[in-house]
Amino acid sequence: MKHKFSINIPFVAGIIAITCIGLSGTAFAQDPKSKSDSNSNKAKESKLSSPDKAFIKDAAKGGMMEVAMGRVAEKTASDSQVKNFGARMVKEHSKANEDLKAIAKEENVEWPAEKEAAKWKSDKDYMDAMVKDHEKDLVQFEKEAKNGSDPDVKSFAEKTANTVRKHLAMAREIDAKLK
Repeated sequence: MKHKFSINIPFVAGIIAITCIGLSGTAFAQDPKSKSDSNSNKAKESKLSSPDKAFIKDAAKGGMMEVAMGRVAEKTASDSQVKNFGARMVKEHSKANEDLKAIAKEENVEWPAEKEAAKWKSDKDYMDAMVKDHEKDLVQFEKEAKNGSDPDVKSFAEKTANTVRKHLAMAREIDAKLK
């Protein structure tokens, strides 16, 4: 009887050890702070502040609208300067949108859906809208460049604010010539 009992103790101890190792491995695999989880395919959470995220979403919506309206202006404007301005909006805002989209993807910020371009009755209406829109955008971009918390978003805002400033000057010049 002694012999049988002593044989079972190592066997039982082995089973307990294997079970403990198995359970601890499962616990580590489920620990969200574990290093193995950071290498998984799960989407990472953004470390951006709420204002930075809001800026990205607003800038994306505005940039896509500039492209959509620029395409319409290229096709329907009667004034050649307005057509050229529309083409420039498509080219330069498309590039800015690509840069911003890369930041949004890196930070896991959802990219907004595109919307249909607003309608306008004349070249003057389009240019009036471009002046107002670029004035509003310039304030937002300068604010983000100054107060943003993420260095990539701040850098994007600063670089793009210079472009928006040029667009605003061009829009004002063209708008002043239209009746």
